[in-house]
Amino acid sequence: MVTSGQKKVAVVIGAGVGGLAAAIRLALKGYQCTIFEANSTPGGKISEIREAGYRFDLGPSLFTLPRLVDELFKLAGKNPRDYFSYQKLDLITRYHYEDGTLINAWADPEDFAREIELQTGEPAIQVRKFLARSQKQFELTGKLFLQSSLHKFDTYSQPGALKTLLNLPSLDTHKTMSSAIAKAFQDARVRQLFNRYATYNGSDPYRAPGTLNVIPHLEHNLGAFYAEGGMRSIALALVRLAEELGVEIRLNSRVEAILTEGKRVKGVKVGEVDFQAEVVISNMDVVPTYRKLLPGHKAPERTLRQERSSSALIFYWGMEGDFPELDLHNIFFSDDYRGEFKALFGQKSLFPDPTVYLYISSKRNPSDAPPGHENWFTMINAPHLNGQDWDKLVPMAREAILIKLSRMLGREIEPKIRFERILDPRGIEKNTSSHLGALYGGSSNNPFAAFLRHPNFSTRLKGLYFVGGSVHPGGGIPLCLLSAQIATREIP
Repeated sequence: MVTSGQKKVAVVIGAGVGGLAAAIRLALKGYQCTIFEANSTPGGKISEIREAGYRFDLGPSLFTLPRLVDELFKLAGKNPRDYFSYQKLDLITRYHYEDGTLINAWADPEDFAREIELQTGEPAIQVRKFLARSQKQFELTGKLFLQSSLHKFDTYSQPGALKTLLNLPSLDTHKTMSSAIAKAFQDARVRQLFNRYATYNGSDPYRAPGTLNVIPHLEHNLGAFYAEGGMRSIALALVRLAEELGVEIRLNSRVEAILTEGKRVKGVKVGEVDFQAEVVISNMDVVPTYRKLLPGHKAPERTLRQERSSSALIFYWGMEGDFPELDLHNIFFSDDYRGEFKALFGQKSLFPDPTVYLYISSKRNPSDAPPGHENWFTMINAPHLNGQDWDKLVPMAREAILIKLSRMLGREIEPKIRFERILDPRGIEKNTSSHLGALYGGSSNNPFAAFLRHPNFSTRLKGLYFVGGSVHPGGGIPLCLLSAQIATREIP
C-alpha cells in the first residue's frame, strides 16, 4: 500500500457536494485525499450556465439547513462567511392556481398561516398545527433517520432511538403523505401545496409515507435561504476549503474501476493508471458504482432494483422584459395533481398539464441577466428514463408550458425568449451518472424506503464507502452533506 509519510490515503469518486464534504472531513482526520471527477468542473449537480449575458443555476435552487455547510468550515477552524454568504428569504414561494388564487408562502409561520386563511378560507390554526406536527416529526426522527446509519445495530441503542421507534405509529408511517394532509386540511388548494413537498425527494405524495411531512418544517420553521452568487457559490466554497486542507481535485479524470484485493479495496483505476488507497468513497450513483466500477463483485440487487425517483425536464430561458408578478421561486400548479403523479410514476410519461416550477435568480441578483431581462429556470417533474421518445416529448412539453404560463400570466411568453438551453433526463444521466436520470436515486414511495436505501458503507468490501443522493439518507444538498458525515464517522 502506497502512503505519503504517515498519512493514510483516501480516494473519493466524484466532486459532488457529498464527495467534497467527505474529502474535507477525511482531510481533517489526517488523510491524504484525492478526488477524481469525470467532468471538467467540480460540484456535481450544483453547476451553472453562463451564456449570452445570462447565468443559470443548472440544478438545485432552494437552499435549506445552511448550518450543515457552515459546519464544515467551523470544523476546519474557518469562518464560513469568508467563503460564501447567504440570506434568509422572507417570501419562499409564490403559488399560482388555475382558478386565479395566489398564495404567498411567507417564511414566517404566522404570516404563512394568515395568508392561507386569507386566500383560501382554511383556518390559520390548522396551518399552525400542521407545522407544529411537522416540527415534532423532525425532532423525533432527525437524529435516527437522517444523522445515523440505519444499517448498524448500535444506532438503535443510542439515546432517543427507543422513543423514536415507539412513536413510529404516531408519525404517520402507516399513512400516505396525501392522506395525512387531507386529514389536516379541507381546502384542495392547501392540500396540493403541501403535497408538493414529496417532489423534494422525487416521490409521489399519493404513495409516499406520511413521515415525509417533516419537509415543510425545514422551510417554514427553520428557514429557506438564497446563496449569494447562486448555488454554485456553495460548491466553489467547498472546493476552496478542500484544497486549503490539502485535498487534490483532479478534473477530467474518470474512474474506470475500483480496485480490490480479497475482501478489501486497494484503490481505483483512472485511465490506464492505478491509484492505491486504503479508503475509497464513491459519490457516484450507487447503481453505476456497482455495474461499471465493480462488475466482478456481487451487487445488492434488491437495493439496486428499487423504484427510481422522478427526474426533471428543464428549460433555461433568457427572457426579455420584467415580470413583477413573479418572485424568486414560483409554482404554477396543475389542475389535476393526482393525474400528474399517475403519469409520472404509473405511465412513466409527462402529463399534458404539468406543474411548472419557475426559479428566477435575477430577482435577487440582477447581474444574472442583462439589463431589462430575467433568467428563467423553468422545470417540470419528469419520469426517469424508461424507453420514452424524448425527442417527441420535449417539444410537446415546451408547448404545454408556454401555453400554461401565457394563460396564467396573461401575456404571450414565447416571443420574450431570447436564449434557450434544455436539459432532459438523458442529459441528467449523462452529465451526473444518475442512473436512469433519477435525481434522487430511489424514490420514497415505499413506507420502508429509508431502510431500503444503500448504506454508507460496504458490507462486502472493507474500506469502501458511499455518499451522495442515491444512498442513505437521500437526495438534496442537506442529506448529501449528512451522508458524508455518516460515512466518514465510520472511517478510522
